[in-house]
Amino acid sequence: MPAIYLDQAATSFPKAPGVADRMADYLTHVGANVNRGVYGAAQQAELTVLGVRQGLCELFGFADPTHVVLTPGNTWGLNLVLAGALRPGDHCIVSGMEHNAVMRPLHRLAGQGVTFDRIPCDGEGFLDLAALEKLFRPNTKLVVLAHASNVSGTLQDAAAVGRLCAARGVPFCLDAAQTAGHLPLSFGGLGLSALSVPAHKGLLGPQGLGALLLAPAFAKALDPTVTGGTGSASDSEEQPVYMPDKFEPGTQNLPGIYGWSAALDYLRKVGVETIRAHDLALSRRFLAGLGDIPGVTLVGPTDPARRVGVFSLDFVGQDNAEVAWRLEADYGIQTRCGLHCAPATHRTLGTFPRGTVRFSTGWFTTEADIDTALAAIRALTAE
Repeated sequence: MPAIYLDQAATSFPKAPGVADRMADYLTHVGANVNRGVYGAAQQAELTVLGVRQGLCELFGFADPTHVVLTPGNTWGLNLVLAGALRPGDHCIVSGMEHNAVMRPLHRLAGQGVTFDRIPCDGEGFLDLAALEKLFRPNTKLVVLAHASNVSGTLQDAAAVGRLCAARGVPFCLDAAQTAGHLPLSFGGLGLSALSVPAHKGLLGPQGLGALLLAPAFAKALDPTVTGGTGSASDSEEQPVYMPDKFEPGTQNLPGIYGWSAALDYLRKVGVETIRAHDLALSRRFLAGLGDIPGVTLVGPTDPARRVGVFSLDFVGQDNAEVAWRLEADYGIQTRCGLHCAPATHRTLGTFPRGTVRFSTGWFTTEADIDTALAAIRALTAE
């Protein structure tokens, strides 16, 4: 029985063509670090790193590759923003749909004197923008928002949030874990101060790598949370203040960066607009197929244009964990069951603590995969 991978919200699989080969090429033929040598292999590595920064600038409408910080992952980047921007007495605004990558560091900071409020959301997970306007305070220093939910696929109006933040001079950080690579994003068009993305989801690269794009003024005000050797300014024991060295201590994940360079090359050829159209077609097919299946409840939006390809289902009268197990055991369909590291989201959507079974699609998901999943859901609810 062939496996059908519908857990793309956790990590993309398969990766883009060329990712594994380019990682192996680095490990086999290059091997050098950046900023640590002037010999040929080191210079080749530096050019590859620069190419990734430039590729991310192109992808996200961002002007300055020196302000593209390569991180060990999206969670690391969000921690850098939260811990680097917020100090005791400061106030932060988040939504009621955030992942623990935001909420856990924010709760830690709350123990140090930072306060936060959650923007109320409706039953489909959409922000109440009028309520957001009332949450700003004189000491509000940051707004952080999950662009799309990793539970329900709910796609927020980030541009509207960006306008509200800009009117009040409050920095705005967007967590694009579920949208980067899935739909076009413009750093300036969304009014962002920071954009955090993982390499391994919609951007089709390897795990353990991400990027944080920072507006210059925000980067200047942000404190580094981890410091150490950079290979630059080696005469000083102080962390460099120039970018991106300010936020890139230690040895970088060069095998991952080489792999990501291949993924970005592939995305450039395919086009994010093409990927978005594919995602929308799959979403329409899945949502339409669910419509006539009794015994299962969709959590989140029914309008494909207001969501990404992440679908949470609650199997009425059944144990969702058992359903997820049956999906793989009987049909080869790989999903994710539970609370998805987002208890706040499940509380907002009314599915806490039982959780849901999540089906999530990507560029390599086919219509046949969707049809097989729908047939399996229909069979399991008919028992």
